[in-house]
Amino acid sequence: MRTIFGEFGELASAEVIKDKFSGQSKGFGFVDMPSNSDADAAIKALNESDMKGRKLTVNEARPRAERPRGGGGGRY
Repeated sequence: MRTIFGEFGELASAEVIKDKFSGQSKGFGFVDMPSNSDADAAIKALNESDMKGRKLTVNEARPRAERPRGGGGGRY
């Protein structure tokens, strides 16, 4: 990922998300680019492109919606 996204500018970080038990890639990751214009260029160029026979989906990450906490009652 660093090589591909690095063609568009500086990377603050790049991480492939892996299964915590098997260590296998989950098929997605996150790249942080300090420059919005570099990030936009990478998204435009790489979204729906092909990498090693797999179609890439590249977009801006958005925060997860807050999920209600599970479980029943609380501690008192």
